[in-house]
Amino acid sequence: MTTSNTPGTGDVDPAVREELARLRDSIDNIDAAVVHMLAERFKATQQVGHLKARHQLPPADQAREARQIARLRSLAENAKLDPAFAEKFLNFIIAEVIRHHERIAEDTGNGAAPTAD
Repeated sequence: MTTSNTPGTGDVDPAVREELARLRDSIDNIDAAVVHMLAERFKATQQVGHLKARHQLPPADQAREARQIARLRSLAENAKLDPAFAEKFLNFIIAEVIRHHERIAEDTGNGAAPTAD
């Protein structure tokens, strides 16, 4: 008789199932924290977008983006996280922020009420 290690078969040691559940609960908590932190970050970047639009500043700031990427890569290295992954993640966020800033600038330039995003 062979023992299956396939989850859901009922053949998994209860202690293993319990440890897996504990780890997954931790992952779920971290995911929730990441989502909330991103929401807070985007609230702040929306304010930056409105300020830039009011003062006719460009949506992107390449010098700041470069500094932020270098900073994040360093933080990632110190945290034992792949710096290339951290850079990809930040570039994704920056692209979304710039998209929001462009829309805010367009709405402000058209005299439209800025949309919440």
